[in-house]
Amino acid sequence: MGTVFSFDVRGGDPGAVRAALDDAVAGLRRADAVFSTYREDSQVSRLARGEITVGECDAEVAEVLGLGAEAERAAGGWFSLRYAGRLDPTGIVKGWAAERAARRIAAAGASGVSVNGGGDVQLLGAPEPDRPWRVGVSDPLRPGGLAAVVSTAGARELAVATSGTAERGAHIVDPRTGRPARTDLVSVTVVAPRLTWADCWATAAFARGAQEGLAWLESLPDAEALLITADDEVRCTRGLAAHLD
Repeated sequence: MGTVFSFDVRGGDPGAVRAALDDAVAGLRRADAVFSTYREDSQVSRLARGEITVGECDAEVAEVLGLGAEAERAAGGWFSLRYAGRLDPTGIVKGWAAERAARRIAAAGASGVSVNGGGDVQLLGAPEPDRPWRVGVSDPLRPGGLAAVVSTAGARELAVATSGTAERGAHIVDPRTGRPARTDLVSVTVVAPRLTWADCWATAAFARGAQEGLAWLESLPDAEALLITADDEVRCTRGLAAHLD
């Protein structure tokens, strides 16, 4: 998946939680082997070339493709499972894999789990009783600065995902043209219960641009967002304040 994952795990039986953590890490490595578009022998690469069918792939492939198709419908075509006409589920795999890893660890009895995949975070439970998780949202126009701090106060699960140009340049593609999205935004951060969707929605909203992206995000249930334009204007969905520290 071309990124670094980090874990912060609290509570639970040490042996059970350690085993679940090891299993989660192995699952991330397996996801990379299955879904990588850079590996010629990955199942997704072979599927894209027509060498195998979805039915011949691991069950996770059908799951991810199904979720991706759902994201395409919800985003009105502003999210895609294809790049340059070729199957490429990269836009959904990282969020899905990080969320799945977090839930595996929580299911083993951990009272608090944070899984960070390249800056996109799935949070479950709490780090300590009466203390929420907090996630800083980087300011893309002020290196080292923060645009906001998101808190899980009042929520047992929350995800924070950001799409933009600050870290990787113009890498987000407009599905309609196949070219880098021409947008007035520099970043979109989405807060939602599940990282699978938060990551997809941030990407789709960025491609839409500030006005259309904000209006679309307002229409989504259980999703709030912070958008920053190239003119240093900050726009937020109406319910975002409830998640800010």
